Amino acid sequence: MLGSSTRGLRPVQKRVLYRACVLPIVTYGFISAARCKGVLHHLSTMQCSAALWITGAFRTSPTGGVEALAGLPPINLLLRRLSERADYWFATLTLTHPVRAFLSHFNCGTITPHPTLSIQTMSEPEIFRTSGTLFESDTNVFALTETLLPMNPLSRPGVRLMDHFADQVHFDDCKISRGNADKELKQRTKHLDKLRDKISENIGTYYAGTDASLPLSGQYQAIAASILFSGGVERWRPQHVAGKVTAPDAELYAIRSAIVNATSRDDCTDIFIFTDSMASARRAVDPSIHSGQGHSVAVCEALQTWFIRKDGQSIPCVYVPSQLQWDLHYKAHEFATELKVALGPRPATSFDSLHMQAALSRGASWNVLFQDPEYQGRNFLQLKTVDRAIAQPGGKDNPWVHFANMNSPQLYARMCVFRIMRPSGLIIPDLISTMVIHRACTYRPPRTCELRQPTTLCYFHSFLEMNPKAFAFRSAPLAGVG
Repeated sequence: MLGSSTRGLRPVQKRVLYRACVLPIVTYGFISAARCKGVLHHLSTMQCSAALWITGAFRTSPTGGVEALAGLPPINLLLRRLSERADYWFATLTLTHPVRAFLSHFNCGTITPHPTLSIQTMSEPEIFRTSGTLFESDTNVFALTETLLPMNPLSRPGVRLMDHFADQVHFDDCKISRGNADKELKQRTKHLDKLRDKISENIGTYYAGTDASLPLSGQYQAIAASILFSGGVERWRPQHVAGKVTAPDAELYAIRSAIVNATSRDDCTDIFIFTDSMASARRAVDPSIHSGQGHSVAVCEALQTWFIRKDGQSIPCVYVPSQLQWDLHYKAHEFATELKVALGPRPATSFDSLHMQAALSRGASWNVLFQDPEYQGRNFLQLKTVDRAIAQPGGKDNPWVHFANMNSPQLYARMCVFRIMRPSGLIIPDLISTMVIHRACTYRPPRTCELRQPTTLCYFHSFLEMNPKAFAFRSAPLAGVG
């Protein structure tokens, strides 16, 4: 169907088809399936068949190995991730939503608890002995410190900021292509310099560089910083501790800080925001439910009052590529990186940060599970990435998914068969000498090359490309499907 190990769709296309069309259907109602072993067994069998179809490996291949090569996390970990992410959606319910009648008194809102089925009516021993989806959701939602406003008046159609003042909010975006990156960056620098010189001549025009710092170590909180100027003179320089949030959330905080302060000044006629996150700039004028909604609501309230008070104002958001290290934005970047604040026992969290944490946690669990030889297969060949680290399946940057984008399905199938299985008759470079490889293949590595055996993914890819008959059981068929 649609392709095989020798022709048809590329492996990456098969993977996208499975993730976009099959998984949403089979995981519908996943909360009940996550606790039923019989359902999990059927789902695991289904995903193993999909992984075999994507990779073109043998039917007897270990499930863990083919799932890793296909970039498909184990179905039980996938359901756990979906369950954890769904728990935080309880915070988006209105205070009078009927579901809140079953939660504890911390999450019940203003609705009357259910007389017999609410967690509030249970004794402590009963709560301790009881487990289930509702109990997990009621507990996990405590990790979210952000307040979401599902019935915010500013988010109603016809009342939103962009419904009335869309012609006064502008976005000066720029996409840098890979082919002409240097030329386009130089043009962007000239545009930014010319714009800065022009707006600095007007004392009533306020312009700000905004940026955020998100330490990768995970030991410090995110910092949002902005520097406000007018007439070429610095007017305001704040730093804000954003908490344990994502980079877009911290960028949104910095934009909110600059806009709210600028609109509060009586002589302000125009506002220019220089940022490297246009997604956060667009989110700043969207008061609907999303991570960092409180910042967006504050921005919309400030801008709406400012637009009504005076006529003719505008607020352009200008994109500054971070690699330029351009004047105003780079000052804000250095200012944000100066402050280091430890996480502490209970830092502020956002909706997206908890979603990201759930994904990272399941990815780490996949890496731990992959170390088990029974799961990955005892004959699975470990290869290294470019940075000389052993390739691991967990996380967004799955190293094998990159190679699934090959133009040839047969080449990917040969790689998967070679890495997972050790049938008799196949040449296994990690077990036999380099001299035996050279007898069967035409590829000759340089004498000065230390990688005489395929030990990295890139080297192994080149090895298979230069030797089309290696680990192939028949000649490649003609192109086409069918």
